[in-house]
Amino acid sequence: MSDNSRWSAVGVSGVDPTWLSPLFGALAAVAVFQFAPLARDASTMLAITVFCIMLWVRSPVEPWFTALVGIGLIGVAFSPALALSGFRSPATWLVAVGILVGEASRQSGLAGLVEELARTRMSDAASSDATTAFRYLLVTSCLASLALAVLIPSSLVRVLILGPILLSLGDLFTERRAKIGLFLGPLFATFYGSSGVLTGSLANIIVTGLVESAAGLSISWTEWLRWLAPVMGLGRVLVVIGVTYLLYRPRDADALDAPKRSESVGVNVTAEQARMLVFLLVGVAIWVTDFAHGLHPLFGALVVALLAFAPKIGVVDPDAVGEADFSILFFFGAIFAIAAGLQQTGFTNLAAETLLSQLPTDVSLPLMLVFVVVISQLLTLVMEGLAVASVLTPILVSFSSTVGVPLVPIAMMEAVALNTYFFPYQSAVLVAILGMGAVDSVELTRMSSAIAVATLLLLVPIQIGVFLMFF
Repeated sequence: MSDNSRWSAVGVSGVDPTWLSPLFGALAAVAVFQFAPLARDASTMLAITVFCIMLWVRSPVEPWFTALVGIGLIGVAFSPALALSGFRSPATWLVAVGILVGEASRQSGLAGLVEELARTRMSDAASSDATTAFRYLLVTSCLASLALAVLIPSSLVRVLILGPILLSLGDLFTERRAKIGLFLGPLFATFYGSSGVLTGSLANIIVTGLVESAAGLSISWTEWLRWLAPVMGLGRVLVVIGVTYLLYRPRDADALDAPKRSESVGVNVTAEQARMLVFLLVGVAIWVTDFAHGLHPLFGALVVALLAFAPKIGVVDPDAVGEADFSILFFFGAIFAIAAGLQQTGFTNLAAETLLSQLPTDVSLPLMLVFVVVISQLLTLVMEGLAVASVLTPILVSFSSTVGVPLVPIAMMEAVALNTYFFPYQSAVLVAILGMGAVDSVELTRMSSAIAVATLLLLVPIQIGVFLMFF
């Protein structure tokens, strides 16, 4: 990643020799174009996708640079309208506005206030030992991040709000590994833990909406919570805590820059900090009441940004916009353009139907659930998770009706799988985390892959067992 990341990498690099990844990516793209048994437009789109994915995974150049290359290739091979379609997505502009909200939270001092509160509330033991402090802050912040999933119905919004606060909280430690752990752990907790809350993830909402429209089956908020929250909500957060602690706990017990409890004094809240908190609560109120007004989360974030930058009542000068880094928006634009291209050329429908055709018509529920996870995981390798939901869900609904397998566990397991990622390019939320500049793509891939493996090998079998007991 760039040299101006918040925390410079020590002994970690996502950069290959400059020619290897582009060369291998180009060779793989040519092979797909020449030999894939697909229509010419589908093979062209898949070749562009493979080339971009290989560069995004190994990061020989900045992700936004690869994104621009991908957008240009799509525009030349297909049309400018398709190439630029990602910039019409509300999710892309939600990130743009969220970047402004994050900048305002940082410059207003609200993030620093959280750090100060953490310093003054830790016990003497935690204040004198980095490992104890890390464990305490990790557990409390991860559980708080899970609770936030109930209030704010968008993982992306939660990540954009929590990011600046966690960056500041990480400054309690002098070891970079602890900073990264305290940054990534709670963000993954609020992202992955949202699988257990119907309104906590856009994938959940899209899957249930498609199930209701295609099969007339309505899955209630409480029903979703009852079946998924224990394992895929709380269970996933415990997995996140465990993985984060194993990967990023401090090695040096003295790697802590926090005063003893006895040295703590009262925390002074400035007018700017108080106003920024009020502005964020206004946004939360808009997100929590989306069932009444039906507005996209973008508008809640937009209100917060307008209040934060408004003359006289705002907390930062309008010139602060110039300090925000919007390059990550090109990444979002490319991701959604690729998803639209794969769907437009018929590749995604063909891939899903081909995979489902491998199942026997008398398939059992556990085998069907395992297959749903595998299919979802394979499709997320070539398109964004939300796009997979829109393509795969109607096919699963039809197949479930044909073979007589209960649809509720199938829909829930699909949503779980679509909230399990290995690489940053697979999810808009992971792209947003990458865009904050605290970690590079290799570090983010390492954390995401470790949690994904633990989820698939440990939690998915438990969840399937729960479904078998009651369906």
